[in-house]
Amino acid sequence: MKGLFDFKEVATYFFRKKDPNRKTNFNLRTMHTINKISILMFLAGVIYFIFTHV
Repeated sequence: MKGLFDFKEVATYFFRKKDPNRKTNFNLRTMHTINKISILMFLAGVIYFIFTHV
């Protein structure tokens, strides 16, 4: 149950350092960019929902 609410992975997603040993390509960079945008849009929607329905 403790691991269910562990948001450390999501919180640190925006502040990871690049791994010089890992090869990157366009598809991988695009996937991570879309993931970051979707997380931000979800958080903005949650904040909007909280402030407009309280």
